[in-house]
Amino acid sequence: MSKETFELGLEIRKAVLGADYVEKSLNAADDFNRDFQNLVTEYCWGAGWGRTALSRRDKSLLNLVMLGALNRSHEFKLHLKGALTNGCSREEIKDTLMQLAIYAGIPAGVEAFRLAREVFVEVDAPAKTAE
Repeated sequence: MSKETFELGLEIRKAVLGADYVEKSLNAADDFNRDFQNLVTEYCWGAGWGRTALSRRDKSLLNLVMLGALNRSHEFKLHLKGALTNGCSREEIKDTLMQLAIYAGIPAGVEAFRLAREVFVEVDAPAKTAE
């Protein structure tokens, strides 16, 4: 891969997950996991998310299904926030999780809906305190 792929990945990663989150992850990297952080940025975000046939919105919905099916709760919640950032509506997320439940199993769907509700509560909290 290349420096250009890394830079593209860094740009996309920050746009989807938030610059603060990404900078915190990169700044917390040490000698043990720094190469992994670079791999994630270059490979996942640059080489993967940098492709253009699917929109970021579509990739977000796909990620929710895959992460939910794999029971990766931390990454699921992170990518659900990214899906909202990428313009996915709650109705689209709900339909995506219904597909997850049908094809990956009801227990995976139960967990995905539970995690999604946690994220929605968290995302809605600042709006409620501002009122």
